[in-house]
Amino acid sequence: MSDIDKATVAKIARLARIKIEDDKLDHLAGEINGILHWIEQLNEVNTDDIAPMASVVDAKLRWRDDQVTDGDKQQAVLKNAPRAEYGFFAVPKVIE
Repeated sequence: MSDIDKATVAKIARLARIKIEDDKLDHLAGEINGILHWIEQLNEVNTDDIAPMASVVDAKLRWRDDQVTDGDKQQAVLKNAPRAEYGFFAVPKVIE
């Protein structure tokens, strides 16, 4: 892969609508080239016998039984409501 120069960094910045001062273009070109070279090194790693994974830790989710452990507290909850109608919280109508 060819190295990124100042003109390419300026074009990327213009396309991304990012204002970059001219004196910082050399530094950013060096950083982008370093990132691209690192990616090239990663592409050289042989991953043929490696299974894809979502995480580096092979952890499984713990499942639990779906049981109702709480409920039937409608009246207790509605006691705290400023106003309740038909078993629901009642709020004033707002019309603009």
